[in-house]
Amino acid sequence: MAQNRLDKVLSDLGVASRKELKEIIRSGRVTVDGQVEKRPERRLDPEQNRICLDGKALEYRRYRYFMMDKPLGVVTATEDAGQKTVIDLLPEDLKGLGLFPVGRLDKDTSGLLLLTNDGDFAHRVISPKSCVEKRYYARVEGKPDGSDVLAFRAGLTLGDGTVCQPAALEILGESECLVTVTEGKYHQVRRMLASRGKPVRELRRLSEGGLSLDENLGPGGIRELDDGDLCRVLGKDHLEK
Repeated sequence: MAQNRLDKVLSDLGVASRKELKEIIRSGRVTVDGQVEKRPERRLDPEQNRICLDGKALEYRRYRYFMMDKPLGVVTATEDAGQKTVIDLLPEDLKGLGLFPVGRLDKDTSGLLLLTNDGDFAHRVISPKSCVEKRYYARVEGKPDGSDVLAFRAGLTLGDGTVCQPAALEILGESECLVTVTEGKYHQVRRMLASRGKPVRELRRLSEGGLSLDENLGPGGIRELDDGDLCRVLGKDHLEK
């Protein structure tokens, strides 16, 4: 692995902000290979050099994975000139990791959004070949019925010719339902429901693969995923590829 500055490596580990790290390092709290290192600019290979903070060894992780409860009114992008993005919601100590959203949730949709700096993982989650199920709660105008369930199960062709693969529609109540798709076409769930005369009034993503949204996070909340979480998204076989 290429060498990086000590303060950059510690920032990538989420220890503290770059500004705070300079003070931490200069105070003598960091050692590299057993020797106190007070130079933030010191270049090293975090996969080869042993780094300790206050005597505790730090484990370098090249790739990081997070779950966010995306709130309404925020765009799924890394940057936008006029609107708040999901990256703007990150704590300061995570903004230097190079995270980006896995797929998209539109501005008016809330719920589970994955963020990572691992492009291969993101591609596999998004790829239709992986058949990762995305499950949504929808509140609609009108009353979904059995004919809608059958239409979703057969696969829909939208007004502009877009062909949607078979999906699952589960009726919860007079105007509520769950929709499960394995694709990520533009505004797909909204357009599918609208094509059946059921315009969406509220849409929230609840799960991807076998990973469900942690409802304790609250809007804009975020937590890091562990290996078990990642297996729930893609399955063990996919992760080993």
